[in-house]
Amino acid sequence: MRINDDEIKGNVDKAAGTVKQNIGRALGDPILENEGADQRTGGDIQAGFGKARRKVGEVVEDLGEKLGK
Repeated sequence: MRINDDEIKGNVDKAAGTVKQNIGRALGDPILENEGADQRTGGDIQAGFGKARRKVGEVVEDLGEKLGK
């Protein structure tokens, strides 16, 4: 099974949040830094949800193959 939309969007948000957080830190802008941290955390959660969904799908697919034999 391949990576799903939640994993992709979550990983993009994680990367964007990390960049935003580092820029905020470099500029001494705590608001931007916190926004980046929040975005990174949200992306991490979304990517984790997508990964769990993919793993469940793989288990169901494997079970279906075993039952079909």
